Amino acid sequence: MVMVMVINENELRKLVSLDPPTVQCVERAFHALSTKPVEMPPILRLNITDHHGEVDVKTAYISGDDCFAVKIGSGFFDNPKVGLPSSGGLMALFSSETGTPQAILLDNGYLTDIRTAAAGAVAAQYLSCENASVAAIIGAGVQAELQLEALMLVRSIKEARIWARDFLKAKRLAEKLSMKFGLSVISCADPAVAVRGSDIIVTTTPASSPILSAAWLEPGQHITAMGSDAEHKNEIEPAAVALADLYVADSLPQTRRLGELHHALASGLISETSAFLELGDVIAGKKMGRSNGAQITIADLTGTGVQDTAIAQFAFQRAKTAGSVLGSRFSVGR
Repeated sequence: MVMVMVINENELRKLVSLDPPTVQCVERAFHALSTKPVEMPPILRLNITDHHGEVDVKTAYISGDDCFAVKIGSGFFDNPKVGLPSSGGLMALFSSETGTPQAILLDNGYLTDIRTAAAGAVAAQYLSCENASVAAIIGAGVQAELQLEALMLVRSIKEARIWARDFLKAKRLAEKLSMKFGLSVISCADPAVAVRGSDIIVTTTPASSPILSAAWLEPGQHITAMGSDAEHKNEIEPAAVALADLYVADSLPQTRRLGELHHALASGLISETSAFLELGDVIAGKKMGRSNGAQITIADLTGTGVQDTAIAQFAFQRAKTAGSVLGSRFSVGR
């Protein structure tokens, strides 16, 4: 008989927040992907086209770890119209030794949101200019807010601009974040205006055609693209990837298949034989990241199973430390 801990979303929100330890957890996951044997199969995706939805299954085993996670994450992008969040799902944690379940994390997408934002912080920490102070956020959903919050953990952000297709939504978010963070956050009706003069640009949308033009980019800017996590999604004009001085992927096998790199390769603007970096290699010191303040850098973050395993383990360890006041338990087995 095996006892399984079940932790609901409210409990997980008490255990895990967007803070430096969480960012370090995700940073270690990228480092492990570069320095340790990691089993990480391709993403399994189910498209629910009738309802503008998708379901992804991600997993990874980091050699030497006691546990591994399997994450089922959903994105139903019409949900806000009926007052529901667009993301959902859960994570299951299993023993690496026996395969028996250890915990079920009923996070409704919360841990995915947090680890995605933390990954944005890690990318900015290693690839943006150290004196970066102006951020442009493309999109106005949950991840837009979290990405700005994450940037503030690694850079001294003094000003932010928000652009979204729905200007009123961008305006409301800008007003909210101005109050929340105590800095100048403005909404822009034109994405080019939001990008102009920004040090860091983060794209946070499910766009299927580019919303960031290569013509807008300026020397010294860093771009983190985190919305292109499916083959049909594309936030950055392929010419921007070709223009960049440095392109860095979370996982090159993934970004060649479904990230911004996938579209740049399909356009013919970049050769299939071109060599690119992975973020873990930069973190581990195997490869050089930004080398001067004039480079244009791009981080292509498609979301990896190793991040899900890392954040699930992180939450589970905190739950065990918190003791029986958090999480219920039930037995499984014969």
